[in-house]
Amino acid sequence: MIKKQTMKKDTMDWIAIVLTIIGGINWGLVGFFNWNLVAAILPETAARVVYAIVGLAALYLIYTASKN
Repeated sequence: MIKKQTMKKDTMDWIAIVLTIIGGINWGLVGFFNWNLVAAILPETAARVVYAIVGLAALYLIYTASKN
């Protein structure tokens, strides 16, 4: 019988998941309503930092998904 391996998520995984979900929700708001929540609540420089961090979180999730 083959045992199913379960991947234990650490803190970094959860942070990346939450950031990617936030980014996905923001893109959904932009796509459906032409409203950018991040840009609405943060100054331009801070919003750019958030976008960069969300992008890094997505790259991290791609990396962790590809190594399994």
